[in-house]
Amino acid sequence: MSGHSKWSSIKRQKGANDVKRGAIFTKMGREIAVAARQGGGDPDANFRLRLAIEKARAANMPLDTIKRAIDKATGGGEAEQFEEIVYEGYGPGGVAVLVEAATDNRNRTAADVRSVFSKAGGQLAGSGAVAWQFEPRGLITVARNGTSADDVALAAIDAGAEDVDTDADPLEIFTSPTEIEAVRRALEGAGFRVESAESTMIARQSVELDPAKARQNLRLVELLEDLDDVQRVTANFDIPEEVFAEIAG
Repeated sequence: MSGHSKWSSIKRQKGANDVKRGAIFTKMGREIAVAARQGGGDPDANFRLRLAIEKARAANMPLDTIKRAIDKATGGGEAEQFEEIVYEGYGPGGVAVLVEAATDNRNRTAADVRSVFSKAGGQLAGSGAVAWQFEPRGLITVARNGTSADDVALAAIDAGAEDVDTDADPLEIFTSPTEIEAVRRALEGAGFRVESAESTMIARQSVELDPAKARQNLRLVELLEDLDDVQRVTANFDIPEEVFAEIAG
């Protein structure tokens, strides 16, 4: 999981900016709709929907907006169907990039994603080109707030977690996708404050870039994430310390 905490820090900053623009509500609404259409509108029986709702509530998404997204997806409102599509491509320097989208217009989204790759010095690739370089994982974050990282790690591993980044802030616990809920409940039962729990993609190996190439790839990721249809972007490069300091500062 080397370098993942840097990505998480950037995602949190980006998330705060998205909230200001209102863009994150659009993305979360689509995630809720896709989850509800695939597994039903009952969050108690649909784990993916429950995670999507919790993430939306953490971002202060109104309850009526959440309910409307579920109703539309399950037939309780005007029809609005989104399909999930994964695009694969290369960023500057051969970086592998995975783009997960939820769209109601496949042609529009493909054109938008292709345009961004071209504009940022990358290239859209065919299915299977880079997906093998990533794996699905569960990611749970726990607030430090004076909490013992070792105690969190022990409780998480005992509950079935695969890895814990005790240097990250908040602490990051990695699980298999099927163990997210069990580990989360165990941590909350032990008295730890879970900030988030979600399914994500993790690069199997990361590549090191010079600062200039890293900035180019960060720009590519940012432009892709700014597309309304794009839910998540994952890339397999490490962020050099000096570039991370520029962003964090």
